[in-house]
Amino acid sequence: MLTLTERLGVIAAERASDSLTLPYERRVLGRLKAVSDSGRELGLFLDRGPVLRDGEGLRAEGGEVVHIRAAVEPVVTARVASGLPLARLAYHLGNRHVQLALGEDARGGFVRFPPDHVLEALAERLGAVLEHHEATFDPEPGAYQQAGGHSHPRDHGHEAHHHDHDPGHPHAH
Repeated sequence: MLTLTERLGVIAAERASDSLTLPYERRVLGRLKAVSDSGRELGLFLDRGPVLRDGEGLRAEGGEVVHIRAAVEPVVTARVASGLPLARLAYHLGNRHVQLALGEDARGGFVRFPPDHVLEALAERLGAVLEHHEATFDPEPGAYQQAGGHSHPRDHGHEAHHHDHDPGHPHAH
């Protein structure tokens, strides 16, 4: 089994010797056994928390690199007019603390989420037209999970560790 332990960030697929296609629900796990796209057994032993992103590379202990791909899976794409209606849709769906993918294509902006009848009813009440289909699901990372930042759980203290913050850090110490 090839043991993958290091995240490389987004890489060119050509840098990898193999690929691993996973649905979102498995890309949130830090520890898992999987079979690569070429049929090799893989063990992922990664830091917990960050979601594996489509295009990310993972390095094995021996230096080999595996390219992550988001699987095509059932999703709902909700579309409304851009501007305030789209912002309102994203706000109200996001306020339900669910993972959302935000995007734009030739037909305009959209909010995408896994099928869920409650979210679908809310989106329709807000004027969205829903499309049930299959696509990759790669939701927005949280604001605290952006590159260069650090994440914090909701209830935490800083007593056990110290790190420098910029003056705009969003919570008190």
